[in-house]
Amino acid sequence: MIDAKEVRIVALDLPTSWSLTASVDEFTDRMFAAVNAMMLDVLAAVARKDYEDRRRRQTKGTAKAKAAGLYKGRPANKARNAAISSLLSNGRTWREIMDATGCSRTLLAKIARDRRLPNAEPGAETTN
Repeated sequence: MIDAKEVRIVALDLPTSWSLTASVDEFTDRMFAAVNAMMLDVLAAVARKDYEDRRRRQTKGTAKAKAAGLYKGRPANKARNAAISSLLSNGRTWREIMDATGCSRTLLAKIARDRRLPNAEPGAETTN
């Protein structure tokens, strides 16, 4: 997709990339296209590594906070979950419940499942 749009990477601190904006002979164009493709690949690899590093550090931090008892996640919205459970009891359709409460289909499914389980506390596992 990027190749089809002929995106060219020009960096302010890389003067050789400035040449990519000017059209020259065919050989030079092909060389600049190769350099541009390489720069895109390198930038994509660096971005991916940065993303993975941030995710790994975040996961470690969350695990450390959980071990210390400092991280509990988002608490369940008990009032909304009770309203959803009540609407389910009244026989409302899922679409009506989602429209009325603004909840997601996934949350609605969790609450419906919890209502079917004999020992489950309503909304105990839900976090939305």
